[in-house]
Amino acid sequence: MTTVVQRIRTGRPVFSVEFMPPRDHEDEQRLWNAIRELEGLDPAFVSVTYGAGGSSRDRTIRTTGRVARETTLVSMAHLTAVDHSVAELRNVIGWYAALGIRNILALRGDPPGDPMGDWVPHPQGLNYADELVRLVRELGDFCVGVAAFPYGHPRSPDLDFDTDNLVRKLRAGADFAIAQLFFEPDDFLRLRDRVAARGCDAVLLPGVMPLTTPRVLSKTVELSGAPVPARIAARLDHLAADPAAFRAEGIDLVTETCERLMAEGVTGLHFYTFNRSKATREVVSRLGLVPSRA
Repeated sequence: MTTVVQRIRTGRPVFSVEFMPPRDHEDEQRLWNAIRELEGLDPAFVSVTYGAGGSSRDRTIRTTGRVARETTLVSMAHLTAVDHSVAELRNVIGWYAALGIRNILALRGDPPGDPMGDWVPHPQGLNYADELVRLVRELGDFCVGVAAFPYGHPRSPDLDFDTDNLVRKLRAGADFAIAQLFFEPDDFLRLRDRVAARGCDAVLLPGVMPLTTPRVLSKTVELSGAPVPARIAARLDHLAADPAAFRAEGIDLVTETCERLMAEGVTGLHFYTFNRSKATREVVSRLGLVPSRA
C-alpha cells in the first residue's frame, strides 16, 4: 500500500480528508456517500478516527479496512493509548496490518468522558504519544503520523514546551503531523516556524474545517481551544440567522485561509468532514486541487 508520506511529498498541492466511524446504518450510508463522492477527487489519503478509550475501535478497524479493500483511496487508521494495555495495542496494530493498513495516526488521546480530566494511564499501558509511535514502529513497516496543536495542547504550560513535545514525537519515528483546527493562517505558520527552528523538517499538515454553520464555528472553538478572532466574528456573527449567507461567507473564509497557506508553501491540507463531502468539494475545487478530466 502507498504511504501517506509518499502521497503528500509529491511536489504539488494535495488534500486529505478525515471521517468518523459510523454509529448506525443511516450514518454508515451517509459516510459511504461522502467517501464515494470524494474518491473521484483523488485525496492524498483518508483517515478514520478512534473514539475515546477505544469506544469506536471495532467500527474504526472495520471502516478503515473497508476503505482499503473497496476503494482506490489510501487509508490511514487512528490509534490511541487511552484505556489500552500494551498487549491490546499490539493486538489492534496487528489487526491493522492484517487488513493491509500501513498508515497509522498515533495519539495518546483524551480521558473518556472529560477531555480536560486528569490523565490516568492503563496500569499496563503507555503514558505518552512518543511511546506509542515507537511501539507502532517496532511492530511493522508503518508510516506513522502524530497530532500537532497550533495553540499548544491544553495541558502544555506554554508553546515552547508543546513544540518540544511535538518534536519529540517526530524524532521518536513519526513521519508527519496533522494540526488541530485553528482560525488564522499565521497560527499554523508560526507552529511550522517553531518546529523548523528546532531542526525538524517533518511534514506538517494544517487541519481545516469549512465554517458552514454557527454550530460548526462553535465546534471549531471547542476543538482548537481558541476564541473566534474579531476579524472572523465581524464577517459571520451578523449572518447567524441566514443559513445560506453564513455558509457562503464561511466557505469564503476557509478558502482564503487555504489560499494563504498554499502561498506560504503548505502543500497538504487536511479536511475534517464530519462525514459530509459537499463543503470540502467546494473548497478544494476553488483551490484548484480537483484532478483534471482531460
